[in-house]
Amino acid sequence: MVRRTSRDIRVANRFEVLRQILAAGAVSRQEVATETGLSQATVSTLVTQLLDLGLLTEVGFQDSGGGRPRGLVAVDPAGGVLVGVDVAETYVHVDAFDPTLTVLASHTDRLHPAENRPEQVVAHVVTGVHAVLRDRRVARRRLLGVGVSVPGQVDREGGVSAFAPNWNWHDVPLRGLLAAALDLPARLDLPLHLDNPLRASVVAELWFGAGRGRDHVAVLTLGTGVGAGLAFGGSLYRGATNSAGEWGHTRLVPDGRACHCGARGCVEAYVGAPGIVAHLRERDPASPMLRTDDQTATIDALAAGVAAADPTALAVVADTAYHLGVAVADLVNLVNPQVVALSGWVAARLGPALLDGVRAQAARHALRRPLAAAEITLGRVAGNPVSLGAATFALEGLVAAVGAPPARARARLSP
Repeated sequence: MVRRTSRDIRVANRFEVLRQILAAGAVSRQEVATETGLSQATVSTLVTQLLDLGLLTEVGFQDSGGGRPRGLVAVDPAGGVLVGVDVAETYVHVDAFDPTLTVLASHTDRLHPAENRPEQVVAHVVTGVHAVLRDRRVARRRLLGVGVSVPGQVDREGGVSAFAPNWNWHDVPLRGLLAAALDLPARLDLPLHLDNPLRASVVAELWFGAGRGRDHVAVLTLGTGVGAGLAFGGSLYRGATNSAGEWGHTRLVPDGRACHCGARGCVEAYVGAPGIVAHLRERDPASPMLRTDDQTATIDALAAGVAAADPTALAVVADTAYHLGVAVADLVNLVNPQVVALSGWVAARLGPALLDGVRAQAARHALRRPLAAAEITLGRVAGNPVSLGAATFALEGLVAAVGAPPARARARLSP
């Protein structure tokens, strides 16, 4: 069991106060105390810290029913900018957000299959970050932090991509490479946070989507890779080595298709983008929907085929829904979530067509009691949930740094 220090508790309370204010829009300190269960004195101290940090602003008063009017606070949209980066196997997407986590600017670069070396990926991240920081809505704002999500297993504390199977990366010191390429230490001494899309997606859904107000949540990211972001008791679950959620590398078909991780029969090999392309190739090797060496274009063509009621496209979606539904049933039995949300770029394209089939197969294979408690749905975050979650990690890092050296907490973007 990991013991929480008094500082851990203070940071968690500070973050919970910020979440409540962000959700409420404008709220009194007394209302925050009621919602969080913290004392009014504690809330007042934490709100003062967040005001000093520049994240909150006083926005007026509330009639208290005869007593002294209550001061209202809100997250300050002019308080700075957070950058969230979604690095996937086929693209790099960068969003700049204000502290209310409203998108200010976006940039996307396509990643070609051959662009899989660390320096190539880093170059695309640098291009995207610089592009959003140059946007007129962002220029001259205080830069609060950068969060970067990369696929695979991540050593969050060490800033290392421990294992990215689809790129064959092992122990890549990615945070150091990014910091050097972005020139952040010399210019800004800026916090740079590294994690993976499983954690980023579940945080985004907990705050803004299908997991909001739920305690036990599984967010399934469907892309080139596949995984499950997990939250228990309303908190992100990382596991002992920040590796929890590698559901895509659990066995679905014994001795089945080869997976990039080196095993056979993994969930990812059947419901990730390459697995869906394999379903299509098995159904019709000459299908015009197949795009040579371009899984994104193939998935797009498949989605268009589904919309046109193409029989082959519908059969491929049925194949995928079957395998995904069985895998979801196993997850429901194992972790007993209140909601299972399908997220990621493949879910964005094929999710509506997959959903009924996934629910039907889960109903066939899951135990009745945990299934009855689980809503199986699509992710409900508008925009890119991974970049949003990555920016939220940066916000969390800023809030946790209260009391750290001022240069770290109050870094500014040079004009």
